[in-house]
Amino acid sequence: MNKGKSKPSRELAGIKQRLSDLADDVLEGRQERAVAAVASQVLNVYLRAVSVELKVREQQEITERLEELETLLEQRKQERHYG
Repeated sequence: MNKGKSKPSRELAGIKQRLSDLADDVLEGRQERAVAAVASQVLNVYLRAVSVELKVREQQEITERLEELETLLEQRKQERHYG
């Protein structure tokens, strides 16, 4: 069922890398702290949105799987009752 990393998972990895790179740039003097602070705030908002999207997808998948199991269970109960 798993077809590799999902889009949100790839996005999370990308954001983490960008934040790490941004931190390195500040520490090594390649980026101004004020600019980096604003950029990290924007990236953190984006990170939160992607994280929420991932949680919603996971919850939807779990709900679908649970519904399938409930349907199968009900079918088996009916088969036993009539079989």
